[in-house]
Amino acid sequence: MKQTTYSFLDLSGAIAHPSLDPFIFTGEGVGEVTVAMITERSAHDVGADGSIMVSKIAGNNGHITITAQQTSVLHQWLMGWYNYLITAPTSEWADTAMTLRNTADGSSHTITGISPQKKPDKQYQSQGQRTSWVLMAADIQSENA
Repeated sequence: MKQTTYSFLDLSGAIAHPSLDPFIFTGEGVGEVTVAMITERSAHDVGADGSIMVSKIAGNNGHITITAQQTSVLHQWLMGWYNYLITAPTSEWADTAMTLRNTADGSSHTITGISPQKKPDKQYQSQGQRTSWVLMAADIQSENA
């Protein structure tokens, strides 16, 4: 029987905006990263006679959810990015790009047109928490994923 292993440490990448220093992603302080497609690529329409019209729908948009420790350098970078975008010209709102690579399985994502869905909720508790950032993406290209 073949054994396989997984490690979050195999994930690396970068997030960058032209007006800010990039953040090199190594997984430090991160709980999880989820890449999700939004567009449903197929739709069926049923006619009165029961015939089916199948539509192939274009679209590679989606969202990336990053869950990071609230004291992490990544969370601090994302807060600075968000605060910059709020006051930046509208033309810069979706100028952020990200690459993610898993060196163990060879999968990767090239993500462009990134903008924040909203500022994450702020948590105050007896112990530190994780903060979830939802980033909207205009285009997600995936390889071997």
